[in-house]
Amino acid sequence: MGRKKNTPTDRQFMMAEVVKSERISPNFVRLTLTGLEGLKDWGADHWCRLFFTRQGQDVLALPTRTSEIGWYLQYLATPKSRRPWVRAYTVREARPDVGEVDIDFVIHGDHDSMGPAAKFALEAKPGDRLGFLDQGSAFTPDHPHDWTLLVGDETALPAIAGICRSLPETAEGIAIIEIPSIADQQQFEAPAGMEIKWIVRDESSQAHEKPGELALQALIEATLPDGEVHAHTIGEQSLATGARRHLVQERGVAKRNVDFVGYWRYGRAQTS
Repeated sequence: MGRKKNTPTDRQFMMAEVVKSERISPNFVRLTLTGLEGLKDWGADHWCRLFFTRQGQDVLALPTRTSEIGWYLQYLATPKSRRPWVRAYTVREARPDVGEVDIDFVIHGDHDSMGPAAKFALEAKPGDRLGFLDQGSAFTPDHPHDWTLLVGDETALPAIAGICRSLPETAEGIAIIEIPSIADQQQFEAPAGMEIKWIVRDESSQAHEKPGELALQALIEATLPDGEVHAHTIGEQSLATGARRHLVQERGVAKRNVDFVGYWRYGRAQTS
């Protein structure tokens, strides 16, 4: 993407503690984390990295370096026997005054097939601890535009909700959000000019192999507003890249007007 992001200048690793766990819908678990003194609310798609112990680890060994490259190189150099799991998540709600955040975890598949973060969320109880590294915000359009386009699957829902909440009241645009079931739909603040389109997989008569395919099809079939757009396409890798490809190749949108981030890849588990 090449665009400068809003990132902390004094990043530091913090130990967060679970104070609440709630199954907010069939496919989402929300954890409330505390102990985050000095946290800043970056707005929009405020994101963080979370660190979890692996099976058999008694101590959560966090990196000591804090630069963006330095901590990761140190992490990779740590033997797996001591290296924690690390995953990127969007902050659903930040309360800096009390050092708290809410993080929504998508629960994919059964317990044996889901990743370490989802397992942690399902099993979390008050007092459980995990590492937290603030990463700032990635939604930073730096060009004039008339409207905003947001496209994502369920993993992008927290980011899209945060972006909509941070947009100016006069903002106009479209948000296309694919979710597993209608019960996973969430209410969030958005300018009156933002049209929210919910695409529900278990209500669709269209064939779909993986999450994101229906959202991409909805984008391809959509009648989009005229004028200059800033687009943010996020979620499953094929959705994020496919949406960008469609906008650039079929709609004539300039590449610099489209940010895209593949949060995850269907059928491929992260191993680090």
